Amino acid sequence: MSWARPRIPLCAAVLAIALIAGCGDPESGEAQFHPSTPSLAVPPPKEVLRLPRKPGSYRFAALGDMGRGDKWQYDVSKQMQAFHEEFPFDFVIMLGDNIYDGATPDDYHRKFELPYKPFLEDEIPFYAVVGNHDDPNQPNYEAFHMGGKRYYTFKPKAPLLAKLTDNDVQFFMIDTENVDRTQRAWLEREMSKSAARWKIPVFHRPIYTSGRYSLWALWTRSSIEPTLVAHHVRLVLSGHEHFYERTRPQKGITYFISGAGGSLRPRDIRPSNVLASGFDTDYSFMLWEIAGDEAYYQSISRTGASVDAGVITLTEDTARR
Repeated sequence: MSWARPRIPLCAAVLAIALIAGCGDPESGEAQFHPSTPSLAVPPPKEVLRLPRKPGSYRFAALGDMGRGDKWQYDVSKQMQAFHEEFPFDFVIMLGDNIYDGATPDDYHRKFELPYKPFLEDEIPFYAVVGNHDDPNQPNYEAFHMGGKRYYTFKPKAPLLAKLTDNDVQFFMIDTENVDRTQRAWLEREMSKSAARWKIPVFHRPIYTSGRYSLWALWTRSSIEPTLVAHHVRLVLSGHEHFYERTRPQKGITYFISGAGGSLRPRDIRPSNVLASGFDTDYSFMLWEIAGDEAYYQSISRTGASVDAGVITLTEDTARR
């Protein structure tokens, strides 16, 4: 007697493979990777910075997967401080996995308050999304500006000349740990009533990636992408993969991963048809400037080198190294 092999639905198979890959991928010790010392001296931030610093622009930094409280997180923070002297950004976007391995007051102190003390003393706000390693009660931590909610939207304080330059930005902070029907309805509702010129979704798990979580990305994509496309989103920020990546536009949207703020998987970027630029040999963070129809970006390494830079407009993308 022959037995027929049971058929497994494609979506269930994809999820099962993604779950197996995730469970078999412990992150302990990843932040202890020692990048090689660069052989060439890196110019000072003034010479590296490629953002235009236009009057009335929104300026912010973005990074994810940083909350370990070790040397590498401090190194990235020091570089952020150095670039802040040349490019005074007004707020910071945190892309998830904000506090690793604990949720006590001491964890928040050692892994957030101390590494970013200069910014907090200057009253620069941090806005966070939750990651898969974050405590369920993290939205209640006041300094992350989540208001007790796992997903929320906010409009940053407008620069002095923003109205004169017709500049307007709104962020949609999404919880990719549980993209249920309620959250999808919320996202559709909030994006529908937003009149912002730039609608910027932010979430932890990327929905396009050239890293190890590409299968999981496919699963999450089906829940989020239709709404983003329908509302003419131009760029998305995420973390989770411990490297930097910029994708080729996917249905008109450029996806950025900046998940090496304190964690690193060296040489983890794989060949893919979505990859436009990537960096996986050292830690990094991003700087952003939004002015009118233009969103300028630059990724900076732990050593202060320029990793990637360019501009996205409401009609096209232009990358420049």
